[in-house]
Amino acid sequence: MLRLKQSPNAGGTVRFQCPAAGTSPSLTCPRFDRLHQRGPNRPTAVDLTNTRQRAAHPAAKPRVLPPQPDLKAGELPKICHQHTITVRKDDLGHLDKFRQDLAYLSPAWIGTYKSVRANTEGLNGRIKGHDLDLGDPKNRLAHGRVAQTILVALLVTVANDHFLDQWRHVHEPQDEPVTLADTPQTPAGPFDGTPPAGQGRPPPAP
Repeated sequence: MLRLKQSPNAGGTVRFQCPAAGTSPSLTCPRFDRLHQRGPNRPTAVDLTNTRQRAAHPAAKPRVLPPQPDLKAGELPKICHQHTITVRKDDLGHLDKFRQDLAYLSPAWIGTYKSVRANTEGLNGRIKGHDLDLGDPKNRLAHGRVAQTILVALLVTVANDHFLDQWRHVHEPQDEPVTLADTPQTPAGPFDGTPPAGQGRPPPAP
């Protein structure tokens, strides 16, 4: 990843630096050494008991492995020819909508999206389960994109209803079982206009 060299200004322009450039690079890159004619480092004594000296030595830094065969000089990205590049607000064009504030797969990115992705994958797995099996074309035999869209919407609606019903049974269990005395009973004989005992509902219209 490129290192931030200069924060965005009022126009949204940002300046980045190659991680292999500068006085204290965070990694080593043979392509950078070749293009900028950086020779091998001279041997220096390192105090192995000193944490800062060990971390600053090039051997302790990760090394970039360019693909083989490496790209030609005329095909390399701009950042390989110079130490820093300027990225303006409209340089990415239609790809700017994919810009993320959090670095991909960084600890902050994982902490933000891990639970959301797990929830999404869980819902997808339940919808494609054996009860509804949204992924089985046999459950969507209608032809045409519109018909398929309507069928998928109906299946997702049924799945959501199942999820809500399961949540209600788990979080709102019935403490007392429902008995026949709690449910309205239909009189066996003809209706004489008198409401049944124990029920406050008005009689039906004649």
